[in-house]
Formats: sequence, C-alpha cells, structure tokens
Amino acid sequence: MDRVLEVEPDFLESDHDHEHDDDVTSLSFVSDTPLDMDKFQAWFGNLLQEKGQDILRSKGILNFEGRDDRYVFQGVHMLMDASPMGPWPAGKDRSSRVVFIGRNLESMNLQEGFEGCK
Repeated sequence: MDRVLEVEPDFLESDHDHEHDDDVTSLSFVSDTPLDMDKFQAWFGNLLQEKGQDILRSKGILNFEGRDDRYVFQGVHMLMDASPMGPWPAGKDRSSRVVFIGRNLESMNLQEGFEGCK
C-alpha cells in the first residue's frame, strides 16, 4: 500500500476521482495441477517487466509442486508482493487461481504463460 500511495497519494480519499475505461477487462485462470515455482517466478517476473503498465491488478493463490503451504500474491502494475499463507486446510481443493485486471490482456498470452508453469 505504501508503494501505491507513493505513486497516487490521494488513492485512499473518498472523493477520489474514478474514470471508467472500457478497455479494462479481466481474465482468470485455474489449474488443478501443481505449478513449478521456478517457472512461475520467471514467467510472472518477465510478464510484469514487459507488460506491467497494462496490468492494473493481479492476484492469486498458488499451489506449488512439493510445497505444503499456499502462496498468495497481489500486484499493482509492476509492483508485486507474495508470501506463504500457511498450509492448505485439510480437504481443501489445492487449485491455483490467478486473476488479472488490465488493458490489452488478450494480447499477452496469459493463459499460455500460466499453463507453461505446470
């Protein structure tokens, strides 16, 4: 949040002006197959570096192969934070889920990139 406020100091003010952009869309993906952590980090880091200005928001819960913890991440543009969230609850579906909100998402091959992390 501190980083967002550095870029947009009035972000939390209630009278903050909002402009609606019809070019903004969202995409989400789910994987029942555990992801490879190294592949995900490489893909996602490269994605943010190259296309981060068009990715307004990203978030997800990830199931990495060989790890018992859930990993959660959230991002605003090129800024991203990720951390373990503790073990998956017993009986809980261990699907990885990611959501992107931004512009030109269809041209970023997001599904192919995400699928390549398996």
